[in-house]
Amino acid sequence: MLRVMIVDDHPIVREGLRGMLAAEPGMEVAGEAGSGDEAVALVPRVRPDVVLMDLRMPGGDGVSAIERLGPAGHRVLVLTTFEDDADIVRAVRAGAAGYLLKDASRTDLAAAIREVAAGRTVLSPSVSAKLSAARAAPAPAVLSAREAEVLALVARGMTNAEIGARLFIGQATVKTHLLRVFGKLGVSDRTAAVMAAIEQGVLPPP
Repeated sequence: MLRVMIVDDHPIVREGLRGMLAAEPGMEVAGEAGSGDEAVALVPRVRPDVVLMDLRMPGGDGVSAIERLGPAGHRVLVLTTFEDDADIVRAVRAGAAGYLLKDASRTDLAAAIREVAAGRTVLSPSVSAKLSAARAAPAPAVLSAREAEVLALVARGMTNAEIGARLFIGQATVKTHLLRVFGKLGVSDRTAAVMAAIEQGVLPPP
């Protein structure tokens, strides 16, 4: 029997999944957990072949649980309503072997569980497309601590002279830092630099 552990903070969702999987030949629900932390504690005792993991849960989210379960070789299939790019990337980087959305059919879910148990990776079409796009996107610019500090003050509307006075450096040094920032962000002025930094997550939104 293929042993599956269900991890979801909603009891009614767990009940529905339990009923679906119980109807699948050669498959059984070996355990349930309501949070990532609870799952990490139970997995060694339950010893499932596949952990069916929700992502956003109180008491320990799915990504942190995947990070802890992955090194031990546990196969985790994410099943969630969220297809935000950041969620997908975090889960896959953490070691998830698959990522499905909760609108998947029972047939697709069962097939995905079997694929993951067999050591293969399963991604829903929309998730696969978003993951490919995220991989193709340029990496965020890496600013030095001082460059980020200067740019943060620019975002607050300070002039070069005001920034220099605040950081106890000369205006020429401020200008040099900004020119480096412009080069890293691929922009040519202060406003564009701030906007690009916010878009790439280098600076927090205002």
